[in-house]
Amino acid sequence: MDIPLILIQVFVVLFAITIHEAAHAWTASKFGDPTAASMGRASLNPLVHIDPIGTVLFPLALIILSKGAGPVFGWAKPVPYNPYNLRDPRQGGLWISFAGPISNILTAAAAVLVFQFIKLFGARIPASSAFVKPLEGLTLVLLFMALINLSLAIFNLIPIPPLDGSGILAGLLSERAAAKYEQLRPYGFLVLIALMYSGFLTLIFSPVYKLVLVLFR
Repeated sequence: MDIPLILIQVFVVLFAITIHEAAHAWTASKFGDPTAASMGRASLNPLVHIDPIGTVLFPLALIILSKGAGPVFGWAKPVPYNPYNLRDPRQGGLWISFAGPISNILTAAAAVLVFQFIKLFGARIPASSAFVKPLEGLTLVLLFMALINLSLAIFNLIPIPPLDGSGILAGLLSERAAAKYEQLRPYGFLVLIALMYSGFLTLIFSPVYKLVLVLFR
């Protein structure tokens, strides 16, 4: 196992999900619902967002199963919000759902920009994480920062409950269509599992990986 790479990925996953959930909570408060903010969920403190399964057990299982060779992924506790507190429940719900993926996309973009800047000073992605120089170590952090944040954003934009994409789609549909769409919610996890085994998610993530690798040449 490449322990340094694993630690970098764990750190980046924790940072990515913290940004993601804090964005949900902050946006909810801006649209009129203080529920999540009053619970401390608008904080950038990762401890308030940790989910025992999604933040600890699932990433650990990925590390063990892939022997440290595969990407580490996970999720945090969902951010609660009360739609009855929102000034416009449908539009508010749409933007609350959209806030998480947007925050991850912006974080990935920032990582790419920082890499392009330090590349001017000769920084390159090292072939191995062993005995890297500090600047090379930073390039690895930035690489995974872009890769994991962009992957998290794309994954959450899939319009299947309970992912953020379902909240975005519900906000765009008519009230009648949104009510029918919500009937899919109890089966959302089953649909996601089916997509995982069908290889559909690989089709989604493969272009993301290729794009990031091109940007970090």
